[in-house]
Amino acid sequence: MRHPPRSGLLVVGAAVALVGTAIAPVVTASGATPACTVDYSVTSQWDTGFQGGVKITNSRAALSSWSLTFDFAGGQKVSQGWNAKWSQSAATVTAANESWNGSLGSGASVSAGFLASWSGSNAVPTTFKLNGTTCNVDTEPSPTPTDPPPTTGTAPKLHVLGNKLVDADGATRRLLGVNRSGGEFMCVQGYGIFDGPVDDASVKAIADWKANTVRIPLNEECWLGLSNIKPEYAGANYIAAVKDLVAKVEAHGMTPLVELHWNYGQYTGNSAGCSDVHATCQKPMPDAQYSPAFWSSVASTFKDDQAVAFDLFNEPYPDRATSTTAQAWACWKDGGTCPGIGYEVAGMQDLVDAVRGTGAKNLILAGGLAYSNDLSQWLTYKPSDPTGNLVAAFHTYNFNTCASESCWNSTLAPVAAQVPLVAGEIGENTCSHGFIDTAMKWFDDRGLSYLGWTWNTWDCSSGPSLISDYDGTPTSYGVGLRDHLRALNG
Repeated sequence: MRHPPRSGLLVVGAAVALVGTAIAPVVTASGATPACTVDYSVTSQWDTGFQGGVKITNSRAALSSWSLTFDFAGGQKVSQGWNAKWSQSAATVTAANESWNGSLGSGASVSAGFLASWSGSNAVPTTFKLNGTTCNVDTEPSPTPTDPPPTTGTAPKLHVLGNKLVDADGATRRLLGVNRSGGEFMCVQGYGIFDGPVDDASVKAIADWKANTVRIPLNEECWLGLSNIKPEYAGANYIAAVKDLVAKVEAHGMTPLVELHWNYGQYTGNSAGCSDVHATCQKPMPDAQYSPAFWSSVASTFKDDQAVAFDLFNEPYPDRATSTTAQAWACWKDGGTCPGIGYEVAGMQDLVDAVRGTGAKNLILAGGLAYSNDLSQWLTYKPSDPTGNLVAAFHTYNFNTCASESCWNSTLAPVAAQVPLVAGEIGENTCSHGFIDTAMKWFDDRGLSYLGWTWNTWDCSSGPSLISDYDGTPTSYGVGLRDHLRALNG
């Protein structure tokens, strides 16, 4: 959905730890202000890697460019980063400014993040130098990593078999459920992390509709902890909240489907949702600067829990920017410099590679063009997935172009004959359920999956809202999905 009305890194492994700030600045013995201070943080840590960051504060004369150096003592190796040009020679790591953040005034700060590997120990660097000047920091060790909360449910570990989804026992499964919007917009707007409660009672209310899947939209700037997000809603805090919701969803036996909804990159062309460079609206494609790092981090976080599925990007629409359909599909798959899009694009292949590069074998969904409403050339441009665990994603609303059985027969059926197909969003803006009734029957007849938009208490006439209360009270639109799921699943 493109989107929601608002009323009023790399992380790897199941045992990802939210470690927090590892080094805090201190004042020298003489009481003089240090020339510079560096806060070094480990946002998450797992068995073979971690996501870290540095916040550099300059307390001397303004700098027109900056370069931070520090040495790793535990054999750590930086693999990628953001907000700086990261490099490493032997143990020495260098983070140099990008062209757009080189100015660092007196008293000003800049933050940058990175992903790195480690083995044996993940010792905290003890000395930092900014443009050759030593920064004064303390060296208290990081807190001991803790495991994520355990789950008690029986969420299935799904994989692709032909054009079906099957569980570990080989039984055919369908993803049938709802979207839980909020994690994509609340944090970047500065209101919180989720819109409405995400406690156990509210998740149980979803399960009581006999849903078996919850799609959880995310924001890459909030996950990576970029500096424009309030700290209380960013980085470790945001990741912890998402992990907690995932655990609750699984504890009720439902599949968590995490997806990248809003991302960085300025787009002001046709059908632009906003002119902001930040992740405050739906962009036409993922960005090369942050989206691969986001997916490396997310995949690393959940790679040891194959009950979690990944939806690469909410609603691509490069077709609104490019002049030809061929250009749009090429952009969709391979990214790069795409006509009409002013930022470097990460294609679906880049994101599949980012996920699989962590060793994650989790199920991956990839939506097509026209806000995931066009799958006409999805098979032709299908990304390569070494695990064979790739699913086609489709969105359909009563106001979309492909919103009829004839269109579904001509464009969806050929795709569904070869790969699993999941309608990650279905809905209508009529406060009734005539359209989704038709859509659900079409998908049911073919054994396909679908998820209603959205489990939020908004006005169902301004945006498809399934509920009027988080106890599960349906709107006149939501009652159609609720009653249908209960009829299917008892």
